Amino acid sequence: MSQFRPKYITFDCYGTLTRFRMKDMAQEIFSDRITAEQMPRFIADFAAYRLDEVLGAWKPYEVVLRDAVRRTCKKWKLDFSIEEAKRFYDAVPTWGPHPDVPEPLIKIAKEIPLVILSNADDRQIHDNVAKLEAPFAHVFTAQQAQAYKPRLQAFEYMVDSLNCNPEDLLHVSSSLRYDLMSAADMGIKNTVFVDRGHGPSSDYYDYHVIKDIGGLPGIVGL
Repeated sequence: MSQFRPKYITFDCYGTLTRFRMKDMAQEIFSDRITAEQMPRFIADFAAYRLDEVLGAWKPYEVVLRDAVRRTCKKWKLDFSIEEAKRFYDAVPTWGPHPDVPEPLIKIAKEIPLVILSNADDRQIHDNVAKLEAPFAHVFTAQQAQAYKPRLQAFEYMVDSLNCNPEDLLHVSSSLRYDLMSAADMGIKNTVFVDRGHGPSSDYYDYHVIKDIGGLPGIVGL
């Protein structure tokens, strides 16, 4: 993979580029009902329900979050508040990038088109993309694809929209479960795992590992 020059570099957005703050929000909203000792398990349950909620037919991301919060509250025997669930959705467009993101992306974008494939609604994502500061050639959402990652339909939509082959892409993500496993199934042979410490990794998948986006220009010879 060293210095592979793809037609496009495709990215997961939330977690990989944008600092994904669901954990912070859960701590902020539920700290009056969940103890500090219990909070890691509560956050893990919330993450698991969010994943489960995107595996079926597409529905708006606001509904995904609402249903994930509702199921988490049910498991923990807490009263569910639709207003609290909406706080998660409303916060998403306010989140900015990891500090290592803008400079390398700006550098790469001068040579290789950048693309986002995100589990987002159209009305959310563009605020987050603007905060990344780099120019993106395309921004694809789950709403456009009518499917969320890790479903292959989301990746098929991106590949078809770009009118390219999977092997023409370099896909970059900090999530094995949402992105890199499906990318491998799609035949995207060139992938990068950004090891931000918020998800499992596996030696089974032949991806290149970087600690942050600062390591990406070297992979494409820049």
